[in-house]
Amino acid sequence: MGVWSCLLPFLAVALVASVARAAVVEHTFNVGNFSIRQLCQPPRIITAVNGQLPGPTIYAREGDTVVVHLVNNSPYNMTIHWHGIFQRGTQWADGPAMVTQCPVIPGGNYTYRFSLAGQEGTLWWHAHISFLRATVYGAIVIRPRGGAKAYPFPKPAKEKLVVLGEWWDDDVYSMERMAFMTGIPARHADAYTINGKPGDFYNCSAANQTDKFEVRQNRTYLLRIVNAAMNTPLFFKVAKHSFTVVGADACYTTPYKTDVVLVSPGQTVDALMVASAAVGRYYMAASPYDSAIPRGPPFSDTTATAVLQYVGVRHKASRPVLPRRPAVNDTATAYRFTSSLTALLLPGKATVPLSVDTHMFVTVGLGVSDCGPEQLLCNRTRQIFSSSMNNASFVLPNDTSMLEARFRNATAGVYTRDFPDTPPVIFDYTANASDTAVLQFTTKSTKVKTLRYNETVEMVLQNTRLIAKESHPMHIHGFNFFILAQGFGNYDKNRAVRRFNLVNPQERNTIALPTGGWAVIRFVADNPGMWYMHCHFDAHISLGLGMVLEVLDGPTPETSVPPPPADFPRC
Repeated sequence: MGVWSCLLPFLAVALVASVARAAVVEHTFNVGNFSIRQLCQPPRIITAVNGQLPGPTIYAREGDTVVVHLVNNSPYNMTIHWHGIFQRGTQWADGPAMVTQCPVIPGGNYTYRFSLAGQEGTLWWHAHISFLRATVYGAIVIRPRGGAKAYPFPKPAKEKLVVLGEWWDDDVYSMERMAFMTGIPARHADAYTINGKPGDFYNCSAANQTDKFEVRQNRTYLLRIVNAAMNTPLFFKVAKHSFTVVGADACYTTPYKTDVVLVSPGQTVDALMVASAAVGRYYMAASPYDSAIPRGPPFSDTTATAVLQYVGVRHKASRPVLPRRPAVNDTATAYRFTSSLTALLLPGKATVPLSVDTHMFVTVGLGVSDCGPEQLLCNRTRQIFSSSMNNASFVLPNDTSMLEARFRNATAGVYTRDFPDTPPVIFDYTANASDTAVLQFTTKSTKVKTLRYNETVEMVLQNTRLIAKESHPMHIHGFNFFILAQGFGNYDKNRAVRRFNLVNPQERNTIALPTGGWAVIRFVADNPGMWYMHCHFDAHISLGLGMVLEVLDGPTPETSVPPPPADFPRC
């Protein structure tokens, strides 16, 4: 014992050092065909990672380095976006096709490498090309460096991933190509899913169609909720249970108590749930929020379910209790949730910048355009749906990624630096009148907004009523932003400024704009590169609802875009 007692202090120091040292978390993602049966239909071939739906979860700690070897055994070009990861110094790994990289061709491979420094919470990854993210997606769980005891909330007994999605009993790649070629938006999904499974409410009694989660009474569980759906915000409830929201988009929030969570595509929510109900079986339910006014294209008004089952329940054959779900157009409940979150102020964490260098006012919404030359099945006697920001409908370049063009100073023919700070015409953005045929028309372009390194940007995002009012989930790659205020109708600066939260505004990477309303966001452009900003409805991004923020290099090599990796895919 004497020898060991002498060694104990040294062992303790070594243990602390090993805990503090960042690790390398390595995965191989084999993207290929996968046969799956859903909704009692015959087996369907889908594109998935490692034969899983959802794909593998990446578990890591703050500060770790993640290395993912992408092997493309699918018949399609492929890229992966690491949604919410800042990619500081690894800009080439962000993933959106033709923005930061050329796609990995069938039979090709590419290694993504990036750091998780300064980030904790729940994020996710997904394909960023075509409609392939309908089945190519998975979660990223970033725990604190000190383990669960370092959470700024009570340590949960267990964690549960709740990944929400949409399912098409169709070939989503062909569906996207047909939508592009005809100019007619793709049809709605056949079902919603929880952890890849639709649940019990689709007139299907096939086995293994419902995810199950076992709990012990009076224990606390951390639900990591991800909306990986393509086009639908989803309400999430658990019968007879309530939540305390403690995080959103990998940012800690002031604890917020609620019995319903709204998660828009691209967003994540971390919520504590106490298993305080009577021992029994209860449904988790994900139901749609259809925000379009007037009602937009048909959507799937159905409910995905999973089963929450208490240890000790005797009647496993009994039907679980189903929660009462919000109405599909319950904007009041949706807005109450999204506008009630605030940041949890912690030492060393970023706070909202108080001075602003660049002000932008950006309209977002649907309009119309002429058929493009490559849309060979388009009816050229009429106009088709298009989306735009400040009346610029975004088109990706064909032959060179935007980041490579920027790095090589060869932007001619790839993109232009003339994205406007304000809309070309000022009008009543949310009026119900529909006599706006001239205003509805937009043209295709590849415009970027160029920002100096480290300048502070304040952006007003204004929804329009040209085709329909809608809650667009706007996502910015490479940054988080602070949401200073949000509301309905047209933005009124004098009134809105009085409502700005400059103390503890929520910090996110994706904001669900209020239906027919506005939001003010603020961020510091301290990450050089080309950063996609777009609606996270895939139906809208393919119609052009996006743009790119070009952030110039800073004064040092550490604040500049490095050369591309040796195995970087070429077009």
